[in-house]
Amino acid sequence: MTTTHPKAADTPPTLRLLSLGAGVQSTTVLLLACEGAIPPFDVALFADTGWEPRAVYANLERLTAHAEKHGIPVRHVSAGNIRTDALDPRHRFVSMPLHTRNPDGSKGLARRQCTNEYKITPLKKAARELLGYPHPRRVPRGVYAEQAIGISTDEFTRAKDSGLRFLRNVFPLIDLGFDRARCMEFLAERGFGETVKSACVGCPFHGNAGWRWVRDNDPDGWAEAVEFDRAIRHGYPHATTQGQELRGQYFLHRSCLPLDQVDLDAPPPPPSPGARNTYD
Repeated sequence: MTTTHPKAADTPPTLRLLSLGAGVQSTTVLLLACEGAIPPFDVALFADTGWEPRAVYANLERLTAHAEKHGIPVRHVSAGNIRTDALDPRHRFVSMPLHTRNPDGSKGLARRQCTNEYKITPLKKAARELLGYPHPRRVPRGVYAEQAIGISTDEFTRAKDSGLRFLRNVFPLIDLGFDRARCMEFLAERGFGETVKSACVGCPFHGNAGWRWVRDNDPDGWAEAVEFDRAIRHGYPHATTQGQELRGQYFLHRSCLPLDQVDLDAPPPPPSPGARNTYD
């Protein structure tokens, strides 16, 4: 399921980029390129939220060394540290999909823009700059970057066009018929079997299994998540200092209980409306 731009379909890309999350699928894509199974990338871009699991950063460091041996540089891009920004009263509102308990006892899900702000937008900005046309310069027709995204066949509904003329998304794993299980087999065969899922430490879309993993494998990250969960109970500091009326309470866990009080070994409650797995 490779998407194409009619105007650019007959023109080779100016650049081949990889959106590298350093999780299971995108690690597989990078290794495939290193082996020559798919075309090489000019640059692999890691959009850093500043709050990834320690294991993801460790994998990224190893991947960087491996990829550069095969002529593929890995570059970090960032819009800031999502945890620090959310807790900074001077920083503008950071919209994370927090679980909410309303005054009437009903539950909901806060508006979500964090993926766009901390992942998608920095990648688009970097693509423009690498093409040589940083905003607000207009990218000429026929000049575009091909951006590979690590979406496997079991997630094919997530495969979307970028919506931009200068950026064409492609999905090598779907083209090759790789599902997540095949990716994990592939990684294990090449000594990358310890690759973990990529998602912010404090992502509200974690299920109990995800939170257990953080608690049991990343104690510093768990402590940060517990502290963050307490800090946002009555809304983000910036909203509070701006005098915005906040109703209800906010939580990282879908049960709408304090994170360190949740029984993570219990069967999970039904997901909040709109929730989905955003792991890589």
